[in-house]
Amino acid sequence: MIISTSKEELIKPLQMVVGVVERRQSLPILGNVLISAAGERVELTTTDLEVELFSGFGAQVDEEGETTLPARKMLDICKALPDKAPLRIEVKDGKGVISSGKSRFRLATMNPGEFPAAEDKENRHSLTVGREDLRRLIDKTQFAMAQQDVRFYLNGLLLESKAGRLKAVATDGHRLAIAEMEINGGESDGMEVQAIVPRKAVLELSKVIAEGDEQIEVELGRQTLRVDLGDRRITSKLVDGKYPDYEGVIPRKERCDKKAIIERDVLKDSLARAAILSNEKYRAVRIGFSHDEGMRVTAHNTEQEEAVEELDAEFEGDSIEIGFNVGYLMDAITAVDTPRVIIYLINSDSSSLIVGEAGEEKYVVMPMRL
Repeated sequence: MIISTSKEELIKPLQMVVGVVERRQSLPILGNVLISAAGERVELTTTDLEVELFSGFGAQVDEEGETTLPARKMLDICKALPDKAPLRIEVKDGKGVISSGKSRFRLATMNPGEFPAAEDKENRHSLTVGREDLRRLIDKTQFAMAQQDVRFYLNGLLLESKAGRLKAVATDGHRLAIAEMEINGGESDGMEVQAIVPRKAVLELSKVIAEGDEQIEVELGRQTLRVDLGDRRITSKLVDGKYPDYEGVIPRKERCDKKAIIERDVLKDSLARAAILSNEKYRAVRIGFSHDEGMRVTAHNTEQEEAVEELDAEFEGDSIEIGFNVGYLMDAITAVDTPRVIIYLINSDSSSLIVGEAGEEKYVVMPMRL
């Protein structure tokens, strides 16, 4: 196999696929990138047996073939080369040689036949979505995913296709984030599909769809998710578990007899300042609402220091004081796009509902006892 290209042509697809390559591997082959060259196209594939990343690009293929090379070493070499440097990759006698000008790097190869191939026998529910719309769904919810929770089904993002809409849901048991959008396709068979995408795949997917606004294909199966962007693709195994009944924990607006409307940026900045003097372990703030005084944010720490922020708010209902983890609250408010946020409350022991004026996303934050 002989490939001629440039640093710029190779480094972007290589960076895209290297994300799933761990520093330490259970199988040595998982540290390598599978390189396939045919016609005028080169394809790169990596996997950790749970998530597979694929990227293709055009290049001069002087000799067709297939091999695997150490993924991170290859990326580090590309990064260290000068801008616009020409590259030649040649595999001969079990060694891969990367040449650029007077620089030459000889890398060990591994048999491409040992590279784990993703099984593609499953029937999937296909949806056509805008890349920007899918990016919004992920960005507005992924922060609420759990990390290494024993409830493994929380360590991921729920994608739910139902009644012509695609919904993303994430929760760590302390807060809940929901965003949804209309979808084209996948409605004719009347299928309702739920898929829990593991955390690692969600993070890689958010990188893959970071740029562009074209339509992309999302395929949801019982065991796998595939997102196809033409020259890039991500395939992931799904979390085998049942997601909790998230609808049951969303406070109903009609049950919330207290409602506050606040300028988003003003509230976000006030919380950021108050957080400076919050307890480093619990990150707690006390928030008071009243019809006459608006909103008051108070934070304390073990050094007996105190922060007080008073801000204007439109408030309906009886006065209330409630405690929150300031980080959870700020994540939800940051995710709201509208100039003002609306907070629905029941009492100091009940979860609060946070929405924007457009109401496209919903955020639920549990209270803290202070």
